[in-house]
Amino acid sequence: MWALTCLTSCCASCACGACMSAASAISRRSARLAYCALFALSLVLSWILREVAAPLLEHIPWINTFEETPSKEWFQMNAVLRVSLGNFLFFTTFAALMIGVKDQNDKRDSWHHGGWVLKIVIWAVLICLMFFLPNVVITIYETLSKFGSGFFLLVQVIILLDFLTNWNDSWVEKDEQKWYIALLVISVICYIATFAFSGLLFMWFNPSGNDCGLNVFFIVMSMILAFAFAIVALHPQVNGSLMPASVISIYCAYLCYSGLSSEPSDYACNGLHKHSKSVSTGTLVLGMLTTVLSVVYSAVRAGSSTAFISPPNSPRAGTSSPLLKDDPESGATDSSSKPTEPKPVSYSYTFFHLIFALASMYSAMLLTGWTSSGSSGTDSELIDVGWTTVWVRIVTEWATAGLYVWTLVAPLVLPDREFS
Repeated sequence: MWALTCLTSCCASCACGACMSAASAISRRSARLAYCALFALSLVLSWILREVAAPLLEHIPWINTFEETPSKEWFQMNAVLRVSLGNFLFFTTFAALMIGVKDQNDKRDSWHHGGWVLKIVIWAVLICLMFFLPNVVITIYETLSKFGSGFFLLVQVIILLDFLTNWNDSWVEKDEQKWYIALLVISVICYIATFAFSGLLFMWFNPSGNDCGLNVFFIVMSMILAFAFAIVALHPQVNGSLMPASVISIYCAYLCYSGLSSEPSDYACNGLHKHSKSVSTGTLVLGMLTTVLSVVYSAVRAGSSTAFISPPNSPRAGTSSPLLKDDPESGATDSSSKPTEPKPVSYSYTFFHLIFALASMYSAMLLTGWTSSGSSGTDSELIDVGWTTVWVRIVTEWATAGLYVWTLVAPLVLPDREFS
């Protein structure tokens, strides 16, 4: 135990030294990338503590307050939730501090982009302090995280729709036959993959000799949605395109699969129950990758024409800025402009930090399987497995379908409103 403590302290010291060196090199242009890296670091820390922290937490009296020591899985989930809470408080605090920032003359603009050594210290202190909180606070946060994760899933869907719309529009604007052919090829491939994958789902989750009506309903509904997307998108009165419809179709098929594969291992209709551990871990890795990509993409798209990302006075359409681009925030000034002229911020800092706060909740739910930290049994050893996870995935699929169809029919339902 003493050797483990010394090794942990040495690793922490080296990590802190590396973080301090990296923090001093962060500029205004790379600030968004730094926030993404900090979030990714929190995911790695959560995963590591989930694997190694249980023996240490068992000896902390204000955490192990039970007459009978809980299972190892309880301490693993507790460690993940405490790291997530510290991360959530860090980004939520910054989201609150950044409310109302409209131009770079605001002193809080420098808080958002600078002071990274202090930020990393505050972030580390917050996470450490979470391990001194009573268990009741963690239980409350676990409950709130389920709702916050639902909001993040909706944001993921909106980000996906925004990405597909911009991708399709960028190729259509080229007005060349090769780009139209490329869109058609992608659409055909995605639809073939969707229905082929649906066939595999029937094989995996509708084994012969079992009454699997619920699984069949989920799979058939996914196939019906894929047909409906194409019909609505190609309707002459709808300004739609087949390519986004095909990508949304395969994404819904994936959500259906992820939901079905999360069914309990003792459920007869889960044809993959013999490989639950590998399936669960694979789902976790893909879910984590999707989370990181969504957060990074929201940072890249911050400052675009998306109304709920950009503040009213920010640059609008066509100003999508990469993480390291020399944009108006980089400090470069035109010699003809007045030194005192305020420069509007290119994206909403508050929304930017809220994305990370909600993503912190969602990552905790992924690592704990959306289940109560008091769960026990075989499935408690698995990641992202249980009926709660199943319904979260399925409802997310249906919400994705509803939002996509709404983006197509909204101009017809509300003709007096402008949809850009």
